[in-house]
Amino acid sequence: MTNQPGRRRLGAWCAGLLFAGVSVVVGCRVADTDGITPVTQLLAFLPWLLLPTGTALLFALLARWWTGLVWGLALLGLLAWFIEPYGKTSDASGQPLASFRVLTSNVEFGRGTGSLVPAVRRYQPALVFVQECDRTCQATLTREFGDTYPHRQAVVADGSKGSLILSRYPLRGTDGVTGTMGMPGAVADVRGHPVRLQLAHPMPPLPGQLGPWHRELGRLRDFAAADRRTPTVLAGDFNASQDHAAFRRILDTGLRDAARLVGDDRTPSWPARTARVLGAQIDHVLVSPDFSATSARFLGLTGTDHRALLTDLTLHQRE
Repeated sequence: MTNQPGRRRLGAWCAGLLFAGVSVVVGCRVADTDGITPVTQLLAFLPWLLLPTGTALLFALLARWWTGLVWGLALLGLLAWFIEPYGKTSDASGQPLASFRVLTSNVEFGRGTGSLVPAVRRYQPALVFVQECDRTCQATLTREFGDTYPHRQAVVADGSKGSLILSRYPLRGTDGVTGTMGMPGAVADVRGHPVRLQLAHPMPPLPGQLGPWHRELGRLRDFAAADRRTPTVLAGDFNASQDHAAFRRILDTGLRDAARLVGDDRTPSWPARTARVLGAQIDHVLVSPDFSATSARFLGLTGTDHRALLTDLTLHQRE
């Protein structure tokens, strides 16, 4: 009995520390900012903050710390609010013009190329966006799919800087988006209808290097906003989730997340090894309001720390 007050104080301290840490991250989400390291990185895992918040509530209850209970319940309410999907969900309603499949995959320095090849053969997407596709990766995909995908737009480079768009549709190359890693772009002729294509692969939000991440996501946002009349597909590894303000700025241009349209907006894509238990959705296929989506599947590929994303899209006549 003599140790009970001490245990309560310890429980209250533990609860307070957990609440304080979660409050900093949630506070940045409320303020619509990505903050600084480590808040920026933790925002990607916002739904998982329910675990430390729940643990802290248990500590506060055992310690009979009523102020802490109120604090924790407020945090739970905010987390529940922000876990709700962000962005518009209305599908295009005009006349269907073309339906096709899109696959995006970060093959991690080319190491996942061997498992990407059978996935492309199996699912037969019309458009394939491949990030971190080095020279060997590009040579392999060209050899395997030169006839099936006669059109391609690439940034040829080693390591993570190489990227590639494969297409069954004719492509007209564009300047793409400038970044540390390759982000090629093109305009596809989809049955006589132009569709802007842009591969996304901004720098990750590394500690001490948030500037490039912000700038490159900003350039992707500028691309999305530059032409709101031409149908657009912006796909790749964004190194950002819907809980990052910089990514939400892209959605605010009017693009929709295809996974969000079919209810898979919280399915993790990275890291692949723990995605079924703990992860974040940082790989996306974003589309203009000209598109509807009927499915989104996250595929496990060996050799890479990302799950590939496969989406089925329909292009509609704009009303």
